[in-house]
Amino acid sequence: MKDLTLIQKEIAGALEQLKEKSLITEAVLAKKIRENAKIQGKNKAGIFLKDLETCVEYLGENNQLYFSIHVNSANDVFLKKEDNYKAMDNDARKRRQASEKSISVLTDSDLKGKSSGMKNLQKRTDRKKIDFRNYKDFE
Repeated sequence: MKDLTLIQKEIAGALEQLKEKSLITEAVLAKKIRENAKIQGKNKAGIFLKDLETCVEYLGENNQLYFSIHVNSANDVFLKKEDNYKAMDNDARKRRQASEKSISVLTDSDLKGKSSGMKNLQKRTDRKKIDFRNYKDFE
C-alpha cells in the first residue's frame, strides 16, 4: 500500500487509540486528532472522506482492524467496528463529498502549520469601553 500523508497517519493513529469502541463518530475522531497533534483551532472541523477511507483500508490490511463507514442523513460519518471491511454505497459517498465543499476539514497544512511554529491566535480581552456621555474621552 502507498505511503500515508500526514493527516492520514494522524487518523490511523487516532483510530488505533479508539479501537476499543464499537462506534466512533467523526466528531470524536477529529477531537482525538486535534489532541494528538496539539492543534488549537478548528474545533468544528471534520475529516475528508477520501482520507478516512484510505486509513480504514490501511488498518484493515496491516493491523487487522476492520471498520465500516456509514453516513447518516445529515452527512455525519460514523465508523463501526466490524469483522471485515465494508465499502460505502455510492449514493452516501456522493452526498458526503458534496457536503465537504461547505464544511471545514482537517488537512495536512493544519499539521504542517503547527510544526512550523505558526502563531496561535490570541483573543482580544482588553476592550476599552467608552462612555458616550463623557465627551472628554474623545479629546
